[in-house]
Amino acid sequence: MLEVGITYQDVDLLLYTHTHPDHVSELVPILFACKHADLPRQKDLLCIGGPGFKHYFEQIKKTYGSWIDANFYRLTIEEVSEKPLPVRDLQISSKEMTHLPGSVGYRIDFKDGKSIAISGDTDYCRNIVELAFKTNLLILECSFPDEKKVEGHLTPSQAGRIALESHCKKLLLTHLYPICDQFDIKKECKQVYNGEIILGEDLMKIEI
Repeated sequence: MLEVGITYQDVDLLLYTHTHPDHVSELVPILFACKHADLPRQKDLLCIGGPGFKHYFEQIKKTYGSWIDANFYRLTIEEVSEKPLPVRDLQISSKEMTHLPGSVGYRIDFKDGKSIAISGDTDYCRNIVELAFKTNLLILECSFPDEKKVEGHLTPSQAGRIALESHCKKLLLTHLYPICDQFDIKKECKQVYNGEIILGEDLMKIEI
């Protein structure tokens, strides 16, 4: 965050797809910084997750207690609903994904008509196709190559199928496990989807 000029003071909204540790482990350090840094946070912070996210937060509160209390600002913990959520000039929609129970993907629609959809972790399912329909940028996890398929995660060809069926304008593959370095992930994806494919990298900037 600091390398792109963003601090714990700047973030207004945190969207969590599910509660596996590689997806939520930064929440406690962020809340700790908001309270104990030289300049404690003062503006509101909204954290949203799928079904069960409130219970997850209650559990970490039992562990860390007052260390993550929002003493100087208002912290709101919410779970997604069937209705789109308006946040400033954004419209945020979500659907259940095929992964851990309570996993969700998100679609963010901007006022200018552009949109981004992100799967979080998921296997192939119709919900991500519907969530990503004609989106400007579709961000899909792609954890393993086709030859090493693992249940609950996408392969390049499955990601390509979702991109093809959703008619997205641009596909970004991320959440690449180390084994992906041994395979041509983009080539495997291109066998199904012939649109623009990008392999995600840290600090990458993409215009939509």
